[in-house]
Amino acid sequence: MSDVPLSEADLDALVHDWLTWDQAAEALGVTPAKVRTMIKDHELAGAVPKPGAGPRVPADFIQDGLVVKGLPGLLTLLHDRHFDDRECIAWIYTDDDLPGRPIDALRENRGSEVKRRAQVLGY
Repeated sequence: MSDVPLSEADLDALVHDWLTWDQAAEALGVTPAKVRTMIKDHELAGAVPKPGAGPRVPADFIQDGLVVKGLPGLLTLLHDRHFDDRECIAWIYTDDDLPGRPIDALRENRGSEVKRRAQVLGY
């Protein structure tokens, strides 16, 4: 993994496709207010990827009209380890201890290996 702290990671370089809250709401079939609630409840994570962009959600977090299986549990686990949303997104897109990025493992229904890796963070 890079020597750059997760809090300082360039999210715009890590995440190639971002959705506005309106676009995320449309993809999930909910309202933008529900997307905001989902972010607050750690079902989704959102961040401002670059100055002036406004808050966004990584497009990879939504698959087939649903939040990617295992993502809410992973986000809760990371938040319990005092990660903020920016750090969660950076870890999900950069942790190279797995075969591939954690987001790829989640999208391929290999979430248990991602959660195991996240559980040992900080120890």
